[in-house]
Parts: sequence; structure tokens; C-alpha cells
Amino acid sequence: PTYKLTYFDVKGFGEGIRLLLSYMGKEFEDNRIAMAADPNSPWHKMKSEIKFGKLPVLEIDGEKLTQSTAICRYLADEAGLLGDNAWENLQIDIISGSVKDFAAELAAVFREQDPNVKAEKINVFKEKTLPFYFNIFDDTVKNNNGYLANGKLSWIDLWFLGYAESVGGFLNEPIFDKYTNIKALKDKVYAIPNIKKWIDKRPKAQF
Repeated sequence: PTYKLTYFDVKGFGEGIRLLLSYMGKEFEDNRIAMAADPNSPWHKMKSEIKFGKLPVLEIDGEKLTQSTAICRYLADEAGLLGDNAWENLQIDIISGSVKDFAAELAAVFREQDPNVKAEKINVFKEKTLPFYFNIFDDTVKNNNGYLANGKLSWIDLWFLGYAESVGGFLNEPIFDKYTNIKALKDKVYAIPNIKKWIDKRPKAQF
């Protein structure tokens, strides 16, 4: 099959798909576009053509797929990175749902238009919301044999790490220095040969 991933020129919820395709040894077109805030971004024309109007979009042999976690689950089936049963997949989905809850709170902060109010909200987010979630994620890794679910590598580790990189850059927070179990997970996953190849060659992104 041919693979084409379209996402903004950031890591965000697209990087997990890039990591997963790389882990699988798949060649893919990494189609990066300017952020929506850029009036010249092709996103403004593309949006109406995409189901639900959201990125990332993964095209497999021209078939357009949306929703990053759904895409990851689909790829993980071939990659052998799903849980072994319904209970294990539930543990993975609990983490993915919690990350999306965190992401929704972060997005709400950055939608604030008043710069003074926004600055205050960012400070509160860094001091309260970020530690609340990431302490739980860090403890989860500690208690799961160094992984986020079921004591073994699964797609959620790749998807989470790609997003966590973005959060750290976005908030200018040294996430991987503060949360040592998450850092150990990152070091372990990013040392996997196919993933390391991707990390070494991927374009630099602001966050």
C-alpha cells in the first residue's frame, strides 16, 4: 500500500502516526502544511473536503482516514501493538481518552483572545493542570513495567510520546526532565532502530 499523512508542521496528534508507520518500516509521504493561523495555509481550502474537517488525515492507497487514535489502532493491528484482549485494549483506551481530555483543556487555554487573561491561564495550566495529568501518566509508566499500559509496548506509547513532545515545546516546559519515568519510556522507544531512523531524519518542528 501507499501511505500519505497530511498534518500541520508540528508533532501534535500526527507524530504518533509518523512514529507508528516508521516502526512498521513503511515508507510514507509526510505532507506538512502551515498552521491554520496562517491565512495562506492550504488548510483553508482543504478543510471542506475532509470528513469532519479535522487533521491528521492518513491516505492508504488514496482512501482518506481520519481520527488519529482510530488510525493508530488500525495500524497497530498489523504492527502487533494492540492489546492481547478486550481488557488490555481498554487499558490503552483509558490512556488515550485521558490524553484527549488534557488536550481539550490545553486547547481551551490557547483559544483565549485577551492576551493578559491568556497569560494567566497558561500559568495556571502549567502549575496545576499539567502536573495533575502528567504525574498520573508518569506513575502509570512506573507501575506498568516502564510502559503506559499492560506492561508492554503498544501504540499508545508512540502516540502519547509524539504528543508529549509537542506539549513540551508549546508550553516551553521541560516535560521529559520533570517526569523521569516518561523520559525513560521516551529513551527506550526512540532507541528502537526504525523509530530512531525517523527521529534522526524528521524535519525540525517548532513544537
